[in-house]
Amino acid sequence: MSSLLAHDTGTGSPPDRGDPRTVRLLTPDGVRQTSGEYAARVADLDDAALLGLYTDMVVIRRIDQEATALQRQGELALWPPLLGQEAAQIGSARALEHDDFVFSSYREHGVAWVRGATTAELCRVWRGIAVAGWDPYRIGMATPQVIIGAQTLHATGYAIGAKYDGAASAVVSYFGDGATSEGDTSEAMVFAVTYGAPVVFFCQNNQWAISEPVGLQAPTGIAARAAGFGLPSVTVDGNDVLAVLAVTREALERARAGEGPSFIEAVTYRMGPHTTADDPTRYRTADEVEAWKAKDPVARLAAYLRGTGALTDDVDAEVAATAQRAAAALRADCTALGEPDGESIFDDVYAEPHPVLEAQRTRFLAYREGFEEER
Repeated sequence: MSSLLAHDTGTGSPPDRGDPRTVRLLTPDGVRQTSGEYAARVADLDDAALLGLYTDMVVIRRIDQEATALQRQGELALWPPLLGQEAAQIGSARALEHDDFVFSSYREHGVAWVRGATTAELCRVWRGIAVAGWDPYRIGMATPQVIIGAQTLHATGYAIGAKYDGAASAVVSYFGDGATSEGDTSEAMVFAVTYGAPVVFFCQNNQWAISEPVGLQAPTGIAARAAGFGLPSVTVDGNDVLAVLAVTREALERARAGEGPSFIEAVTYRMGPHTTADDPTRYRTADEVEAWKAKDPVARLAAYLRGTGALTDDVDAEVAATAQRAAAALRADCTALGEPDGESIFDDVYAEPHPVLEAQRTRFLAYREGFEEER
């Protein structure tokens, strides 16, 4: 029996942070579990690899902080912070192979960073000057989807196509707990199971769908929903980068082996606002936030690495310097982005010229020229 199936919570109560069904390899105070199947899946990680994961999390947290500051200063129109979700994103993204493909929501900056997005590409959309931040084919990641849950259907369709093409790649769709209440996500899981699509549904349960608590929309636990669609599922401590990496490796192996789709619920917490337009103090308490700070994913891995001697003060200073350079690059790249020509809105809409689009372009140019004549 697959260990994913063994951890299926289809008939149980919602798993909490102490539930033995929740996969955890690193405790909040930095103690590592070294036995068991999931521990074996990350036994290959030496100190250098673990420091790499730590660096990734520190860097993307610093980038996230800088982007939030840029929005407050009027340089970005909006920014959806990922603070608190670094382990869920970095751990899962580091399990991906080059040929795998990602379909995400709007908060997966850490996944995009791991896949190779530049600092300029991370902020282009949020500066309001582009409809896509990066070339999806270059980094193996589609343009983030703002429509809640829509990317799950895109991922499933892509995965079915990959299967029929005989490709050995797998697909991951990232979404939040709120997306599990959307019809698109349910439809995507039905199609994925029916066609045996090599897709991993990765839910970052960050406890809040904007202002709606997860307990209101999923009183029996989110992973339990997957069982109704015939999907093997697992609940993982989303603030444990090692556990996230382990369960994602397993799910991707199943997908590549032709064993079909899987569902991962990474239990984590959104420490900041839903976006920079949100005020989370209106719907959650300070005590709740403080309780989750004790589960901080970056501090957790740091505690373990300090204990092994791999993370010294000098190494930590180097990591911090790397993060600061990335933040400086983000600010420089963001403020250097110019405004696009208005005509560019017609670019990249269709793969080939389209008469209706060209007619619209012609009308737009005539409209714009009318303003120039008035001058």
